Amino acid sequence: MQGVPDQFTDERDRASFRQLPHLPGVELYHAHIAQHSFEPHTHEAFGIGAVETGAERFRYRGVQHIASANSLLTMNPDELHTGKAITDDGWRYRMIYLEPMLLEQVTGKQNWWFDGVERHDPQRALRVSQLINSLWYYDDPLAQQSILLELIEAFLPYARHSPVSRSSAAPRFDRVRDYLHDNYARSLTLDEIARVASLSPYHFLRQFKAHFHVTPHQMLMAIRLWRAKLFLAQGMPAATVAAATGLTDQSHLTRAFMRRYGITPVRYQKQVAGTAVRNLVQEPPSLLPYTPSLLTRGDK
Repeated sequence: MQGVPDQFTDERDRASFRQLPHLPGVELYHAHIAQHSFEPHTHEAFGIGAVETGAERFRYRGVQHIASANSLLTMNPDELHTGKAITDDGWRYRMIYLEPMLLEQVTGKQNWWFDGVERHDPQRALRVSQLINSLWYYDDPLAQQSILLELIEAFLPYARHSPVSRSSAAPRFDRVRDYLHDNYARSLTLDEIARVASLSPYHFLRQFKAHFHVTPHQMLMAIRLWRAKLFLAQGMPAATVAAATGLTDQSHLTRAFMRRYGITPVRYQKQVAGTAVRNLVQEPPSLLPYTPSLLTRGDK
């Protein structure tokens, strides 16, 4: 598209997504990021991953964190976060996004959550990274399901299974977040959203920022772009996705998608449609995968 880059501005920045037809509720991601800065965005899923090289700084729940090589990442659903490299060569990492219902089905445990987002745990981080890589390359459904269980067991010690304690303000702002989810496709005003919380507009704006650590507009855009990912994965044309998610046009979608996910909508759509694996052979050496090691213990 004229005037809109089809790739990162820095040639070192690469990102790839993959979804697994036999494992609905799973999305895989790996990237090497040197210059790109991710704007606040969200995943309506648990985000589990590991930093392989370099280091990043990111904001999560209003707090700045640093994740360096051999760090394990455990993010709860619907938590907005950012990301930026703090080393000259950037950082390389792998992630898996697991929908809560799938996690409960696989483990039989409910009320999943993590009370920490970053931990320096080299052994567990390496294991998680290797298993995410194995999921990327094994196409056999039974193998994928077995690998998924092993992966969950790898980060299970850091999980909690009791309901998260909630502040007295939580129900009010839960209503607001639900309202944004229900009305993401149209223009919203501060006055309208504030009425949902029964607060005056600027008092609401201050309280919302204190509660979620982002503005209502940042959360609305994060919801729109998460919805855009779902529509793109279903094969909807990018121009139609832009209109369906309340964005101005396809150019607006492309710019916003790139800033939050590091990839254009069209390229993301191609990758999750199954082209990512074939294209990976063209990636630079910094993104070549580990040799799959999961099935090397006599169980091939």
